[in-house]
Amino acid sequence: MKKTLYSLLFFFLVGNSIAQQTPADTQTMPFSIEGATAHLGNGKVIENSLIIFSDGKLTFVGSAMNKIARQGTIIDAKNKHVYPGFIATNATLGLVEIDAVKASDDEDEIGPVNPHIRSIIAYNAESKVVESMRPNGVLMAQITPRGGIISGTSSVVQLDAWNWEDAAIKTDDGIHMNWPGSFKRGRWWLGEDPAMKPDTKYAENIQEIKGYLENAKLYLSNTNVEKHLPYEATAGLFDGSKRLYVHVDGLKEITDAVTIAKQLGVKKVTIVRAAEADKVTELLKKHNVSVIINRPHRNPDNEDDAYDASYTIAKTLNDAGIVVSVGMEGQMERMNTRNIPFYAGTFAAHGLEKEEAVKLITLNAAKIIGIDAFAGSLEVGKDATLFISEGDALEMTGNILTDAFIQGRKISLETHQTKLWKRYSNKYKSK
Repeated sequence: MKKTLYSLLFFFLVGNSIAQQTPADTQTMPFSIEGATAHLGNGKVIENSLIIFSDGKLTFVGSAMNKIARQGTIIDAKNKHVYPGFIATNATLGLVEIDAVKASDDEDEIGPVNPHIRSIIAYNAESKVVESMRPNGVLMAQITPRGGIISGTSSVVQLDAWNWEDAAIKTDDGIHMNWPGSFKRGRWWLGEDPAMKPDTKYAENIQEIKGYLENAKLYLSNTNVEKHLPYEATAGLFDGSKRLYVHVDGLKEITDAVTIAKQLGVKKVTIVRAAEADKVTELLKKHNVSVIINRPHRNPDNEDDAYDASYTIAKTLNDAGIVVSVGMEGQMERMNTRNIPFYAGTFAAHGLEKEEAVKLITLNAAKIIGIDAFAGSLEVGKDATLFISEGDALEMTGNILTDAFIQGRKISLETHQTKLWKRYSNKYKSK
């Protein structure tokens, strides 16, 4: 009995200590993908396409009817589809492994104001949750901190790496701020009325944020002061090298956040979560503010909203000329990040043109997080980060990957989940 228990303990520990798939080696030979329907990520489609890439970069994207010589390994992708690697914005992948295990949760820093905290150094490249993204075509992600008034900085990673240094493709792309709400619920556990009521401290809370950024600007303009790391971290907001991501819901709150950010001289602003952003499109367009909307699979935010408001917001914003992407904030957000193509597909099913829906999680996402110069679409000169799917990758029945590449490296699509699926498939086949 004791021997059996020791054996079980050994296999449990070993089984749970196995890391994810070993990252792929650097591309050494060219690949040519021929015959697929290529969804370029910029709204365009090429039927019967030819895509060639070498040394991690796309060297040809066009029709397979072109007489250009195929190079290296030729992949026959007839009747299949090719997409740029999908990008998850506003995600916490690699920052939390198991929600119930505190030691594996590193998404939130102590203290309310932390513009200098870098989420990238907490990113766990060997997360088993991270590896489960790749079979659905999610190959890049913006790793974002949570909590406080100013949570810290996000960075962008590719999802096949040994460590965070290898994973990072853009560090410290922006600072994330949680804007206060103008209404709040009473604390029922203290005997307060749980109904929504105006927050009498809303103006005070806004002034606190405004005052902090004003002090940061004053600090940055004065060279004869003691070093202040949090203030120094905000410099990029005013010179345009960092984006301010304001996590905010509500018409009034969004209006206040955008107006004050622009008054303070913040160059680049993105609204995140953005409930009711479709009601202030003129303001967003005027100030060139992009939007990362919430996942669509939820109830409308207000009692008087249309029943499908959470499904049609992407089309409304897109039609207004606003750059839109899809974020992952919410319950079980890390596990659900693998479903981001299906969220885009839901927006497509509710009015958004299909290739515009693809843009939500490719080129639009790349533009917002500042990597569109080398990622987000299938264009010559950009990274060869792409995948081949048997069908429409925005639909569950079609999203079946046969091959995937990150910067030209042919990556493994095996995960602990696919291994378990194969194991138990064989079990039931044997009966």
